[in-house]
Amino acid sequence: MHHDEPDLIGFATAALACHRDTDLGSDQPLTRDELDTLHEHAVALQTLLDHATVRTRVHTPSAGDELHHARVRLWQATEHLHAAYHAAPRDSGRQPTREACALRHPDGVPGLTICRRHRNASARVRQFTTPTDLRR
Repeated sequence: MHHDEPDLIGFATAALACHRDTDLGSDQPLTRDELDTLHEHAVALQTLLDHATVRTRVHTPSAGDELHHARVRLWQATEHLHAAYHAAPRDSGRQPTREACALRHPDGVPGLTICRRHRNASARVRQFTTPTDLRR
């Protein structure tokens, strides 16, 4: 980054830190909207790591490999965030059945924003990982 460019990563980190600091007093579980937003943050960080890995591997392969491992682990975390969203109670208080969760479509056809985002991110992940990478 050049000295005259804004530190966008620093701004994003500060915004997340501010949210963390203001939300520490709550003892309520995250809402579906909050889980959706957290998933959106994770997918955005995934995209940032994708670009950072490509840029870094060219110059420092070992550091690029470490970034690759980080983005694989972040993808695994993103999978869990997506699952947590679907397992969370609906506005009506209704929770999905075990059978619906086992089918991975507890809300019906994945027409939800989180599902579209997750499906698109999943397609990107398949471009740079192998099934073995994801099982480690």
